[in-house]
Formats: sequence, C-alpha cells, structure tokens
Amino acid sequence: MVQTEIEIRVRYGETDRMGYVYYGNYAQYFEVARVECLRSMGVSYREMEEEGILLPVYTYSVKFLKPAFYDDLLFIKTLIRKVSGARIYFEFETFNDKAEKLNTAEVVLVFCDAKTRAPCAVPEKLMVLLNKYS
Repeated sequence: MVQTEIEIRVRYGETDRMGYVYYGNYAQYFEVARVECLRSMGVSYREMEEEGILLPVYTYSVKFLKPAFYDDLLFIKTLIRKVSGARIYFEFETFNDKAEKLNTAEVVLVFCDAKTRAPCAVPEKLMVLLNKYS
C-alpha cells in the first residue's frame, strides 16, 4: 500500500511538566501525517468534504516506547495498511533524529455521507489511486 514520511519539530507548548511531548498531541501529529499521506496521492480532505464525504475516527491506539522532547525533530512514517468496506486503516511509526522508535499507532477512519452521517463506500477516485499502489 501507500507509505509516506513527514517531519514535525516539537514546540515548547506541546510538552508537559516532565518535558515530554504530551501524549494527546500525537493524535494531531498523526492527523497531519494522514492528511499529507493522502495529499501525496492526489487526494484532498477538503475536496472529499466538499464532495460530501466525512472521515470520523473509528479507533485510535498508540503504544509509547520512548518520549520526545522540546525541539526534537520527529519523523512520522505513515502506511495505509488497507481499505475494507467503509474503513481505511492507517499505521504510524514515530522516530527521533537518532532513529530511535518512539511510538507506534493505528487509526481507523470510516467514510461517512455528510448528510446522513451513515457509513458509505470509499470514493471511487481514492480506490483507483490506492489500486495503483497494490
């Protein structure tokens, strides 16, 4: 499937009293990575929303191995593992600039019709693009 990598520099306000990146901030980091992964394929979240497709989070799990700190440069690898039914499965690995793995995560999103809020089929355009990477 599709695999991409982005860089994020940790800002001071993203750390907690221990000096670690606050765990809740990883959800935002993974969102940036997801959006950029799709963008690299030619798919825009904005365009999908304008076409009536929403992508709410169905599940989110993360395993923390090591902390990240203020001013660290993080590398987030994103993999679209599969698309099944109305769901798309993303996997993430975060590394620091010493190539130490900091965490792993999985996020599953559901394609939903913006009007009915009911699950719907994966947009044809996305399936065509994903099939190119199979």
